[in-house]
Amino acid sequence: MGYIDLHCDSLLRIFNKYEKENLSENKNLSVDFKGLKQGGALAQFFAVFLPDQETLKEIKVAEIDDDLYINKLIKILKNEVKANNDLIEMAYNYQDIINNQKANKISALLTIEDGRSVNADLEKIKKYYKDGIRLITLLWNHENCFGYPNSNDQKIMSRGLKDFGIEAVKYMNEIGMIIDVSHLSDGGFYDVAEYSEKPFIASHSNARNLAAHPRNLKDDMIKIIAEKGGVIGLNFAPQFLNNNSSNEDSKIEEMIYHLNYIKNLGGESVLALGSDLDGIHGNLEIDSSQKMPLLFKALKNDGWSNDLIEKFKAKNALRVIKEVLK
Repeated sequence: MGYIDLHCDSLLRIFNKYEKENLSENKNLSVDFKGLKQGGALAQFFAVFLPDQETLKEIKVAEIDDDLYINKLIKILKNEVKANNDLIEMAYNYQDIINNQKANKISALLTIEDGRSVNADLEKIKKYYKDGIRLITLLWNHENCFGYPNSNDQKIMSRGLKDFGIEAVKYMNEIGMIIDVSHLSDGGFYDVAEYSEKPFIASHSNARNLAAHPRNLKDDMIKIIAEKGGVIGLNFAPQFLNNNSSNEDSKIEEMIYHLNYIKNLGGESVLALGSDLDGIHGNLEIDSSQKMPLLFKALKNDGWSNDLIEKFKAKNALRVIKEVLK
């Protein structure tokens, strides 16, 4: 079975270059369709990340309405998938992924990173679902209608979900949309754990005890996600792998260190992949989809069984997809 990557930011990188670039084969991206095929992908989650002012400057984009931006990125992915339907198809649930696999095609799934555009309106979540969004990363690095972000400020970090955030968690359970707690405050995390009746995930987070970044998960959080039947997607970003925040190296040996740590705390069924490729910087040992097999080979050399590797690669994520998405 191929791998499932729960998070990449490739759509952001192509947003203002779409007239000149595409997703089929793009040397400026870490994730493109041909690279996914070469790397053996089963499914790739493509994030519609809502940029802040700093990111807009970085990608040289003027300020744009959130929904106009979201609609444009959704259209870009769907158009690119349609133009390359010999390689890839859209997927909206478990059965779509299985059907695409049988047709020897990769599955593309849509997510939103930073639910600020929901603007405390459940109808907006419903609209996004109809547009094909199947996962929302509730927060990014700023407060929004759901709650508060990860932070080095303990007052902010301890704050839980807002009333709307609690309502939205229940609604997302109801309609069949995955809740993602990466970037969420610790207080918000515990509220999601309390109010979500379905498994939830941390799509691109590692272990805080090994790399003390507030984006990473505390030991009890790893256990809670496992107990709720969710998964944790391994993030390749150097600052989430290394305890020394100035270390810009993203190495496979550090990835394995985190994976073994998470496995020992939460068990084999909590492991998943959430590379964050095209959203991260540094000296990346795995800097593209094509190189993903290097990680699986290294896990084999570390003594992981084929069954455990398959759980990490896709089976655990597929279980959550099957249980949550409708």
